[in-house]
Amino acid sequence: MAKINPCLKRTFTIFNIIFAIIGGFIIGLALLSQVLTSVNGGNDLDGRTTGLIVLYVVGTITMVIAILGAYGAHKENKVALIVFLVCMVVGSLLMLRTGVPAAAARPRIRRVLEDKFHQLLPLDKASEDVKDMANALQTQLHCCGLFSYEDWEQNIPDSCLCNDVEQSEGKCQNVQTSYRSLLLPTKSVYIKSCFPIIMYYILMVADVMIGVVFTLAVLALLGMILSSIMIYQMRHPDTPAVLMTVPAIFTSGPPKYQELHNPPAY
Repeated sequence: MAKINPCLKRTFTIFNIIFAIIGGFIIGLALLSQVLTSVNGGNDLDGRTTGLIVLYVVGTITMVIAILGAYGAHKENKVALIVFLVCMVVGSLLMLRTGVPAAAARPRIRRVLEDKFHQLLPLDKASEDVKDMANALQTQLHCCGLFSYEDWEQNIPDSCLCNDVEQSEGKCQNVQTSYRSLLLPTKSVYIKSCFPIIMYYILMVADVMIGVVFTLAVLALLGMILSSIMIYQMRHPDTPAVLMTVPAIFTSGPPKYQELHNPPAY
């Protein structure tokens, strides 16, 4: 005889299927973020690799825990359900511990990165690694300079230059450069600077991670409730499942009275 209410078992199984789908969705987001934020040469841009690793690990662990919970419910395995419950408790605490500081720190990301990038200027006098990173960004994102083409002073690289098609589309501007008081021919460079584009992708990844963390925290809380009820039913199989029964007030019962009819008199 089954110890767990069948309706509760189905609900818990559906929950774990959704939980596994979310784990796969997190892995998919990590792959998408890796593609969108990748730069030529594999440079690590402001913790990009660390953030992607966190997404991969969280997605994989989420799927494993979901499979464990579904197995425990299907086989009515008390050990698997207890391990699932412990994982939910630990996971919810970790998600809140990570999500709350991350959400509080998000408004400061732009100012911190802006100060950090200003320390790299001027780009033509920066280290070779910084120059390679800037050239890779400019080639891939079609921008020039971190904040302006003037970040390169008078040594604007070829990665800032537009082609004829981009120039006809209005994506470029003509700038005059000089060398030792001698005016050089104008160059057609990208109007956009790279910093706003970089910030867009960094904030996108940050928002995705914060949303994932709080979503997992809510799901972990729901998983704690469901698994606790199932473990309780396995320990007390004779206890009726009150949560899964329909209250008697909504059921139809016999009428409280019947109208009496006098027989007709002849």
